Amino acid sequence: MQQHRIIVLGAGYTGASAAGRLARRLHREDVTITLVNAEPDFVERVRMHQVAAGQDLRPRPFSEMFAGTGVALKLARVTAVDVDRKTVTVTGARPTGGAGAPEGAPEPGETLEPAEALEPAETLEYDTLVYALGSGWNSQGVPGTAEFADELASRPGALRLRERLARLEAGQSVVVVGGGLTGLEAATEIAEARPDLDVALTARGALGEWLSPKGRAHVRKVFAGLGITAHEHAAVTSVAADRVTTADGTSVPAAVTVWTTGFAVHPIARATILKVTDTGQIMVDRTMRSLSHPDVYAVGDAATAMGPGDKPLRMSCATGTPMAWQAADAIAARLTGGNIPKTPLRYFNQCVSLGRKEGLIQYVTADDRAVRTALTGRFAATYKELVCKGAAWAVANPTLGLPNRRRRVTAERPRPAPTAKAAA
Repeated sequence: MQQHRIIVLGAGYTGASAAGRLARRLHREDVTITLVNAEPDFVERVRMHQVAAGQDLRPRPFSEMFAGTGVALKLARVTAVDVDRKTVTVTGARPTGGAGAPEGAPEPGETLEPAEALEPAETLEYDTLVYALGSGWNSQGVPGTAEFADELASRPGALRLRERLARLEAGQSVVVVGGGLTGLEAATEIAEARPDLDVALTARGALGEWLSPKGRAHVRKVFAGLGITAHEHAAVTSVAADRVTTADGTSVPAAVTVWTTGFAVHPIARATILKVTDTGQIMVDRTMRSLSHPDVYAVGDAATAMGPGDKPLRMSCATGTPMAWQAADAIAARLTGGNIPKTPLRYFNQCVSLGRKEGLIQYVTADDRAVRTALTGRFAATYKELVCKGAAWAVANPTLGLPNRRRRVTAERPRPAPTAKAAA
């Protein structure tokens, strides 16, 4: 029997977890597992605000992470997926500008090197595809954002922001646009690292409005201590080189603008015939299997999965990791004739770092609504740090240290007949 070919696109938290878990679930003689990614090391995306603030992270090369597992890393960028032919087209081109994408697909608006500098395009064939290309920053179509704002959704973006912040002189202004988790973390990290700068945050609603009363009060306390100005109920309608403008016409000075208003999925899936949502996310069932193509699974930000109360799960590491576990276990079970386990897809808390010395752990219901209980202060900061370390550890240990049993594949799915060109 020929080996069953599994290709995983993207090596963020979800793709790397899925590949590693599959390698520990399936017998190496029966399958090949290829992980396609544009970079040779794992990017801790949840720490990009730390990178922007000048901190260096420990390298996590995939060569060490997947040593001895049988996972083959393909350093390349994905340019197309053909779900009818079951092929993926990749190239070794490197990006020049744009936001960059550690998951392996080009960002919207990103340019590639001239054709003569590209490696030849290569076509990879699969029997099962795991799509985990993730997401990039979302400009929301606001004028001036693409030209003048910086982002934290990728390592290249965080490094560019780091360089810009380092060049700022004392007293210059930094505006963080977006009052969500990423915005809070970015504003506090920058203000703590550079107390000489004038840091502000703009939010569409009230500051931390989704948090419990205790959580909101703590965020305000930390903002006050760090000297961060909060512009509440202030949706940004345009960005310029030296300012942002809000819906009521207010102009807020900004030598640097940091854009953190959510994420947008990469356009690769939308260009296929996969069933996707209006936002371009692949629609999947409870096992993360495509609703339109049973040989395709999608995990993380690239997919839309339903949680408790049939509410869509938000884009986050907390969502993506259990999605990856579910997909890997479902694939392994279907190939080996086992029972498909069900990984709980629910929330427990929201972990927010507020600089290196402060934090907030907001406990939530299963469907992500804040409850009264929250942890604050240094203990919460330590808690968040342990969560970040645990997330990276889980990528390298996708079965969480439990004993592994590699099962034999019991049936091979039929492959399409070769084309005339291939036969020739």
